[in-house]
Amino acid sequence: MISFVDVKKSLPYAVNTIGELHGLFFLPKPKHPLITVINLCGKLCLAHASSHKLVFDFYSVWIKKNPRGKLGYGQQFFNFGNGSVTFQAPKQVVSVYDHQFTGGWALAFHPDFIQNFPLAKNIHKFDFFSYSVNQALYVSDEEENKIVALMKSISEEYENNDSFSRDIIISHLETLLNYANRFYKRQALEAKKKGNDLLSKVEKVLSNYFDRNDVQQQGLPTVQHLANKLNLSPHYLGDTLKSLTGQTAQQHIHNRLIEKAKELLSTTDKSVSEIAYELGFEHPQSFSKLFKRKTSHTPLAFRQSFI
Repeated sequence: MISFVDVKKSLPYAVNTIGELHGLFFLPKPKHPLITVINLCGKLCLAHASSHKLVFDFYSVWIKKNPRGKLGYGQQFFNFGNGSVTFQAPKQVVSVYDHQFTGGWALAFHPDFIQNFPLAKNIHKFDFFSYSVNQALYVSDEEENKIVALMKSISEEYENNDSFSRDIIISHLETLLNYANRFYKRQALEAKKKGNDLLSKVEKVLSNYFDRNDVQQQGLPTVQHLANKLNLSPHYLGDTLKSLTGQTAQQHIHNRLIEKAKELLSTTDKSVSEIAYELGFEHPQSFSKLFKRKTSHTPLAFRQSFI
């Protein structure tokens, strides 16, 4: 198991060279000072004790087996979901919160290595090196094998290190990044398609919960309950709903709650307190406060409008 020490300090610890990256993994000096490929299987990585934040001065691509815990990325977190491949650009801040994985591969290369090549100018066109893309890339076994094969070819070339090696490595790098771009575009299309399905599933789960009166026995549904029913992580569910609708998972729960409350207020003569308890509230005041915040009316005022 690979694990980072979670030491919470304010200033990021800078990893300026490929050699310093090897130091984090207790590895010998790299074969090439500007590029490396690391097999993460069985490797222990210890974040520097002065900070839980790291800033690399080079590009890096990570394939992680069974990632767990949290890994901050700028002011967000990497959303692994089903994904396992992440990308970092130089000077980006990564925050380690008991982040663990069981193996994988890492490719790191310094910007100086690609200078005087078109890739140096074009690398900024790859959106996955941006903070805005914090969704880890999902790859199939076949796609992962393609990326790992390219990493291994890069490793073989810098170990040979003849007059052709740099040109060949740059070619492999461009191919790897283009594959990643293709896979991300595919992932975005799949996410859009799944997103439409997800909205209908969220609606169905919440409707069943309220219509079967589960709320009376179990209380208000939680984001965790909703995620469990959909076989998703709460973080992935929240991010996907936010991107699709602009609303959080909790807001979706509240919306369905208010719909049910309006139904009971307009079609029954139950008191506001009875409705509040039926909807899982311990205190009617909490129900009335939420209802007014969502509708700009008190429950009684809403009911009065139907009389």
